[in-house]
Amino acid sequence: MRFQKLDLNLLYALDVLLVEKNITRAAKVLHLSQSATSAILARLREYFEDELLTQVGRTMVPTATALSLQEPVHDLLLRIQTTLEIRPTFTPASCTRRFRFIASDYTTNVLLDDLVKRLAREAPAVAVDITHPSVPATEQLLRGEADLMFLPGTYAPTGLPYEKLLDDSFSCVVCKDNDEVGDALSAEQFLETGHVSTRFSGSILTYPDEFLAKAGFTLRNEVIIANFTNLATMVMGTRRIGVAHTRLAHKLAKFFPVRVLPCPIDIPSIELQMLWHPFLEKDPAHLWLRGLLREIVQQVSPATAPAAAHA
Repeated sequence: MRFQKLDLNLLYALDVLLVEKNITRAAKVLHLSQSATSAILARLREYFEDELLTQVGRTMVPTATALSLQEPVHDLLLRIQTTLEIRPTFTPASCTRRFRFIASDYTTNVLLDDLVKRLAREAPAVAVDITHPSVPATEQLLRGEADLMFLPGTYAPTGLPYEKLLDDSFSCVVCKDNDEVGDALSAEQFLETGHVSTRFSGSILTYPDEFLAKAGFTLRNEVIIANFTNLATMVMGTRRIGVAHTRLAHKLAKFFPVRVLPCPIDIPSIELQMLWHPFLEKDPAHLWLRGLLREIVQQVSPATAPAAAHA
């Protein structure tokens, strides 16, 4: 189909080329040969009377025209995709969508494992992909390539529709057989004892560690891991301490020989948000999915820390 002498099939190829900025990678996404993809780029250059992508060393750099086209072309394709996927009525049992989530292991353990169980019962043909939060993953949501992202409000990007799901406090996790720790930790013990700490992507501080660092507290980080879930196995058989969200800490204590204790240094609670792209705002399947998550939040155990949780 042509519109103002432009083959509209080329718009999808243009979107992919501007995202990938590489003929080889774009060809893989488009399921075409490199020569066919190069021919498409040539046709686009002819239509727009612009190079669109220029070779600079080993990389391709978008021209000013290409940059001006990138967002409106992508938004147009998203509108078309959303229009095609939306149906007048929605029946979970017949839904065959693949939902893509951006979520940490905390959110996966506290919410998404229950969601997956509900989906298996109510929408058995639905598939789910879960990706860990990162800069590329956030860009996927902004491009409309992910359905939901779950982040603490402190780190959530602005300008997207969002909804608060829950608040959670922080607690300490120690080995059940750690006889050096009683029913409570002193601030001195907390700071002098070795810690198992979590770093996303190997270096990005998680919320509790970032707060403690900004407050001027220095922890003895003897073990650094990439997620909160492994805190339990890493403190087992040691005298070390881990800090985790209270809900997750209590869940870990159900499966591993660890104890959950109040954190002697007051770490403010987090607000977990779910965010989505504006084009999904009124999508019936998406509305149902977000409603399902609200129901699950109501059933999740409260953040009953050994000490009072923050509001």
